[in-house]
Amino acid sequence: MTQGPIHYELLHEEKHTKARYGILHTPHGSYETPMYMPVGTLATVKGLSPEELKDMGAGVILSNTYHLWLRPGEDIVEQAGGLHQFMNWDQGLLTDSGGFQVFSLSDMRKIEEEGVHFRNHISGEKLFLTPEKAIQIQNSLGADIIMSFDECPDFRHTYDYVKDSIARTTRWAERGLNAHQKSDTQALFGIVQGAGFKDLRIQHAKDLMSLDFPGYSIGGLSVGETKEEMDEVLDYLLPVLPKHKPRYLMGVGTPDSLIDGAMYGVDMFDCVLATRVARNGTCMTSTGRLVVKNAQYARDFKPIDENCDCYACRNYTRAYIRHLIKCNEMLGLRLASIHNTHFLLDLMRQVRYHIQNDTLLEFRQEFYERYGYNKKNAPAF
Repeated sequence: MTQGPIHYELLHEEKHTKARYGILHTPHGSYETPMYMPVGTLATVKGLSPEELKDMGAGVILSNTYHLWLRPGEDIVEQAGGLHQFMNWDQGLLTDSGGFQVFSLSDMRKIEEEGVHFRNHISGEKLFLTPEKAIQIQNSLGADIIMSFDECPDFRHTYDYVKDSIARTTRWAERGLNAHQKSDTQALFGIVQGAGFKDLRIQHAKDLMSLDFPGYSIGGLSVGETKEEMDEVLDYLLPVLPKHKPRYLMGVGTPDSLIDGAMYGVDMFDCVLATRVARNGTCMTSTGRLVVKNAQYARDFKPIDENCDCYACRNYTRAYIRHLIKCNEMLGLRLASIHNTHFLLDLMRQVRYHIQNDTLLEFRQEFYERYGYNKKNAPAF
């Protein structure tokens, strides 16, 4: 079979867990996995420049199909030369299908076999999104990796509802494959759904695998279920997925979930958490969560994290960053965003190192102790 625009190279499997180290090859570079992908919803990672992202080692960035469809419109992005050119990012790009955003508008949408009727959350305008339209938008945007249009059913939905939902999502996936016009430059991933039902998750994975996607995403997690429920799904689902294709866990990015997800065999993660909590003055550190805007840091002249070498920690203090945030100065939110994004990228560098050295369990135990997580809730391998 001819090699497509992206392929995954498996280089090492950790001896004591299901973790794996590899290289994701894309038309815009090759990147070590497991990887954390910063989220640039509207063709920008909020508060960070492309140059800053490169300096901290970001490889692939995620942008959002639904939001870019509404503003500025995929035709404008295409006219600009595609999303890479539009946002001045010459490395990897991934776009989601827009399905999650559409299905989160539960009070404004109606699902049919043909697609989904819903209202623009900004203007109230009536819109209709089909699997074919989702692929056409992503073809126009031009990311290296694009997603099938899927329904993301609630984790607590009934068995019968989820069974019907995954069958429809499989049909939509096949329609999306048939509509894909740029398979030579863009890799289309299938998205495995099934809520918390083991047999439906495995069935859906096998149904999508029969369509031979170049990679597989795991959707419908980190949407309200417990950490233990998410880990249970990953534990039984990941061994079913093809060993030599990339596995992408959508919308998951807390530090513990990055480590544990890697241990189950996930290769790619994304989450808005880093910049979202930064805008509320919350920072991730090597010893746990730090709310830098709190009064206790008004006279604290240490960096956010004394073990961090990011731009913010090399140059500024907690007291100064707190002052900026309290005064609504944009630089404060930028510095917190730089730190958090760097923290997660660096965490994944450490995870990759320990996978290659078969010491990931020891690293997790040490990290959990420093970060203050309850190890009783950690997965056992």
